[in-house]
Amino acid sequence: MSRIVSLKKIIFFIGLWLCFSSPLGAQQLLPVNEKTYADSLSHIIQSKTTDSVRANANLLLSDYWRAKDTLKSKSYLTAGKRLSAKYPVLKAAAYFYEGQYYSSLNPEKAKLLLQKATKALAVFKVPFSKEIEAAAWYNYAITVRNEKGDSFLIKTLLEKSIPLATQSGKPEKTAHYYSQLGMLLMYNAQFDKAEIYFNKTIGLLATQHPKSTVLMLAYLGAASNYIYKANTDEAKIMLDKAKKILEPYPESSHYPNYYYTEGLYYTAKTYYNSALKSLDNGIRLAINNNQKVLLQMLIFRKYNIYLEQKEFKNAKQLLLSVLKEGTLAADVNNRKMFYTQLATVNEHLNDMGEAYLWQKKYSKLSDSLNESNLKERINEMEIRFHNAENQKKITALETEKKQVAMSAKNHRLFSWLLAAISLFFLVIAMLSFAFYKNQKRLSRQKEINHLQQLKELKQQQLLSNTEAMLEGEERERRRLASDLHDGLGGMLAGVKIKLSGATAHKDRTPDPDELNKITGQLDNAVTELRRIARNMMPETLLRFGLQTALKDLCESLQTSSCTINYEVFNIDSNMPLSTQVIIYRIVQEALSNAIRHSEANVILVQCSQNGNLFFITVEDNGKGFDSSILEHKKGIGITNIENRIKYLSGKMEINTAPNEGTAINVELYV
Repeated sequence: MSRIVSLKKIIFFIGLWLCFSSPLGAQQLLPVNEKTYADSLSHIIQSKTTDSVRANANLLLSDYWRAKDTLKSKSYLTAGKRLSAKYPVLKAAAYFYEGQYYSSLNPEKAKLLLQKATKALAVFKVPFSKEIEAAAWYNYAITVRNEKGDSFLIKTLLEKSIPLATQSGKPEKTAHYYSQLGMLLMYNAQFDKAEIYFNKTIGLLATQHPKSTVLMLAYLGAASNYIYKANTDEAKIMLDKAKKILEPYPESSHYPNYYYTEGLYYTAKTYYNSALKSLDNGIRLAINNNQKVLLQMLIFRKYNIYLEQKEFKNAKQLLLSVLKEGTLAADVNNRKMFYTQLATVNEHLNDMGEAYLWQKKYSKLSDSLNESNLKERINEMEIRFHNAENQKKITALETEKKQVAMSAKNHRLFSWLLAAISLFFLVIAMLSFAFYKNQKRLSRQKEINHLQQLKELKQQQLLSNTEAMLEGEERERRRLASDLHDGLGGMLAGVKIKLSGATAHKDRTPDPDELNKITGQLDNAVTELRRIARNMMPETLLRFGLQTALKDLCESLQTSSCTINYEVFNIDSNMPLSTQVIIYRIVQEALSNAIRHSEANVILVQCSQNGNLFFITVEDNGKGFDSSILEHKKGIGITNIENRIKYLSGKMEINTAPNEGTAINVELYV
C-alpha cells in the first residue's frame, strides 16, 4: 500500500511540474468563439474606416495567427506597424505585438521588444495603453522566468500587471491576471493561496461576463486546484461550468485544455478508462490545432495513467515518444525527470540493463554519482584530510621563521611605497585643481555667451510671432469687413428696399406675402450675423470651455455627405482662455481645409493632453495630395495654422499622399 501511495505522489508532482510550462507561456487569450472573432477583425480591415482602427485590427489578427500560421501573422504584423506609425499609442503597442510574434521564434528578440513596449507605453495615460502595458509586463516576466525565477513573475503580476489592468477600467483584464497568479501559486503547491485568486477571478466575472474566456479558464484552473486539494466534488462543479461556456463552440482551441483537466479529474477518481477517453479527445484536437506543448502534456498525463494501471509497456512507449518529440525535453529539468521515470518503468519491466542505462544518463546529466561511489569518495577525502592535518603541523614551524623575515622586509618596502604614492597623489591633486579652475573660467564664459545667444533668439522669435499675429489680425479684419459689406450689408439693404416699397402706398394695406419675404430676409441676416460672431469668438468657448466648443464646431460643420468624428482625452478645463482660442482656431482652420479641399466623407478629430503637452490630430479619408507641394507653396490656411503653432512653441506634421487621405498631427506646449 505504501508503494502505491509513493507512486501516486511521484505521478502527482511530475504532472504538476511539467504542466507548469504551458499555461504560463507567452499569453494569447483568444475568445472561445474564435472564428467569429477573426472574421469580425477581417471585416474591419476591409471596411472604409480610419487607419487607427485598421491598424489595431491588423495587430490583433497578427496575435491570433501567430500560433497557427506564422506567415499570416507576419503579414498582419507588417500592415499593423505601417498603419500605426503616425499614431504614438498604437506605435508603442506594435512593439508588444511584435514581441508576441517572436516569443517562440526568437525569445531574446522578444524580450528586447517587450521591454521597449513597456517603456514606450508608460508615457501614455489612456485606458488602451494601460491594458497593453499590463500584458507587455506580464509577457516580459514570462520570457525571463528561467533567468529571474517565479518570484520575479509574482512580483510583476502584483506590482505591474494587476494595477495597470485595474487602471484600464476593464474588470476582465484584471481578472485574467488574478487567474494567472492563481495558476502560478497552484504550480508551486500553494493551493490555499491559489484558491483565493481563482475565487477573485470568478467573483469579478461570473455575473457581469458569464460567457468570458477568462472565466472559463479560471473554472478550469480552480478545478485543477481542487483536484490537488483532494476535493473532487468542487472540482466537478468547476469543470461543468467551464464546459457550459465551451459547448457552443466545439472547434475552440481551448477544448484540449478542458480535456486535460477532465482527464486529471477522472484520474483522481480512479476512473482510468474515462480519463483515457478524455485525454484522447484532447490529443486529437491538439494535433488539429498544432498545440505542440499541450499535446505532449496530454500524452504525458496518459503515461501517468498507464503507470497507475501497471501497464508499463504502454507507459514506456508514451514516455519515449514524448522524449523523442523534444518539446518538453528541451528543458534540462524535464529531461532529468524523463530519465528517472524511464529507469523506474524499465525496473518494473524487469529490464535492469536498460533501467541502469537511463539511471546512468540521469546521473551524468545531474553531475552526481551513485551511492557507492559517493561512499568511496567520502573515505578518500577523510584519508586526505588526516594527511593534510599532519602536513600542516610540519610546515607551520618552517613558515613561521620565513614570516618574521618577510614581515620586516615588507614593512620597509611598504614605507617607501606609501611615500611615493603620497607624492604622486599630491602632484595629481595640484594639477587637477589648476585644470578645474581653468575649466570653470571657460565654462562661465561659455554660459554667458550661450545666455546672450538665447536672449537674442527669443527676441527674434518674439518679433516673428508678433508680426505673424498682427498679420493674422489684419487679415481677419479684412475678412470681417468683407463679410459685413458683402453678406450682411447686402441683406439689410434688400430688406430696406422692400420695406420702402411696401410702405410707399399709405392708402393700401401691405401684402402679407411680401411681409413674409421681408421677415425671411431678416432671419437670413440674423443667421449671417451669428455666423460672423461665431467666427470672431465662439460663444460656447467663453461659456463652456474648449472641449464643448470643439464638439459644437464639429457638429456645426458636419453635413449629410461628410461625417465628423470627435474624440477627446484628458483636456485641462483650467487652461488659459488665450491658449484655448489658439487651439480652437487651429482645429477650425484644419477642418475648414479638409471640408473645402479633401472631398472626404469621414473626418476624425482627436484632442488629448498629457501634462504641458497638447496633441491635435485631424485626419480625413479624402483624395489627399502630393506633400512635396508644401515645400514650394503653402495656402493661407496652412500658414495660419503654422503661425499659431509657432506662438505656442509647437510643431506640426502633415502625412498625405494622392488618394490616401490626409493626417495633420500637432504638438503644442500649453
